[in-house]
Amino acid sequence: MPPPGGPQPAGSRGNILGPGDRVAILTPNCPQAIIAQLGAWQAGAIAAPVNGLYTGRELIHALNEIGATVAVVLTPFYEKVKAIQSQTPLQQVIATNIKEYLPPHLRLLFTVFKERKEGHHVTLEPGDYWFPRLLQQYHAAPAPPATIGPDDPALLLFTGGTTGPAKAAVTTHRGLMVSGTQFAAWFKPILSEWDDVLMVNMPLFHTYGNIAVLVTGLVNRSPLVLVPDPRDIDDMVATIEKTRPAFLPGVPTLFIALLNHPRVKSGQADFSSLKLCISGAAPLLSELKQRFEAVTGGRMIEGYAMTETSMGGAVTPVLGGYRPGAVGLPLPDVDIRIADLDHLELTLPAGEVGEILIRAPQMMTGYWGRTAESQAAFHNGWLRSGDIGYMDEDGYLYILDRQKDLIKPSGFQVWPREVEEVIATHPAVREVGVAGIPDPYQGEAVKAWVVLREGASATGDTLRAFCRERLAPYKVPRHVEIVPALPKSPVGKVLRRELRHLATPQAAVPEAPRQRVRNNRF
Repeated sequence: MPPPGGPQPAGSRGNILGPGDRVAILTPNCPQAIIAQLGAWQAGAIAAPVNGLYTGRELIHALNEIGATVAVVLTPFYEKVKAIQSQTPLQQVIATNIKEYLPPHLRLLFTVFKERKEGHHVTLEPGDYWFPRLLQQYHAAPAPPATIGPDDPALLLFTGGTTGPAKAAVTTHRGLMVSGTQFAAWFKPILSEWDDVLMVNMPLFHTYGNIAVLVTGLVNRSPLVLVPDPRDIDDMVATIEKTRPAFLPGVPTLFIALLNHPRVKSGQADFSSLKLCISGAAPLLSELKQRFEAVTGGRMIEGYAMTETSMGGAVTPVLGGYRPGAVGLPLPDVDIRIADLDHLELTLPAGEVGEILIRAPQMMTGYWGRTAESQAAFHNGWLRSGDIGYMDEDGYLYILDRQKDLIKPSGFQVWPREVEEVIATHPAVREVGVAGIPDPYQGEAVKAWVVLREGASATGDTLRAFCRERLAPYKVPRHVEIVPALPKSPVGKVLRRELRHLATPQAAVPEAPRQRVRNNRF
């Protein structure tokens, strides 16, 4: 689709997008994000939503990992992308402004009072394009002659791990349709097709927001309410009251914040439209579930899934009894079994603890460009979750612990080694270990234990400030403790599981009940 006049976009075939191209989408939840994702599919390309909060270093890795040649970028991220473009395969940048889909009066107010102040006003470099201008140029053009099959790659979503940098899991068009159909069927006893509004407040660069919510909404033909910043709790409360959604997804941190909002605490906020809420990414405590259900009058359920399973996993039944500690039953066509830790081919009986293995029709086809890691993720067709748990006699899944060291603050994924590598570059640091600790607000918080060089000095605040310049905000340790030594194995490997016991009395975090250390991977 070469533009009429002006410079030609630098695509691999002289076009903006073509079959198999990867398009990175760096936007919050907004209409442009969905238009870009659907447009990429229409052209036969692969959509790759990317966290706009990534630092330049993280963004270079992400774009190189997937080989993205095109990026759709919200204006506050434009300069950051341009600064690192030469270190990536990126050939074409398409910029979009959040005001483009605001009502006329709000667009005017935004232009006057916020656009420059909040970094939304940019001047494009030669060869780059404005998103609405391209849409206008091609609104009457025929669809590109792209042939897409059900088993072609549709979506690349980054997933954390403990064996290396972030990898991109590949989901096919068939996998997306299967996942959306599963969730639509699961929610059907409570949610009505066409009419009930779904709130899309979980980020679209995360499997939770993109597959469990957006794709489900598309399959269910549901109206969608897009929330660009769910951390703005004032806006969340106002949006719920104004748009009257029937479905609200979230993580425990979000539900706690909503309950603590002054309008909610005083009983002034009206959440009565909420028929169904689902919590994932971190353990849902029974007390929180009961409090939120009392406020809404609706039902709150819980779920467990992974990016690698394209949301194939377990979810609490929307009707029927609730079992504290359980994350639910397998979704339709999803098989879950508990494998012996030493003999994965052996399935354990009800009540016995082992590794959780999952098999589903929507499983990822692998990690983009990483054959060895893709093969290692599976055992005879079953995905190894790396999580430890058991199933009861009725098939409910319980998660007790994890084999991997992945940390999940507020549902985000943090790889400890990445944080350790950043802190280790500080001149005062000799050694560092990072692990997750229970946190009543985030579910799990990132904590770093640091051994200083002899004669050097540094404080926790100093090291956290150092991290903020080099890591996305959710990866910055919430706690930093200076210690004389780190626990190590006989071969010198830092024992992350032993780090929690290093806390001094002043900095100690009490060990949570076993239910609290569950890892809901939404």
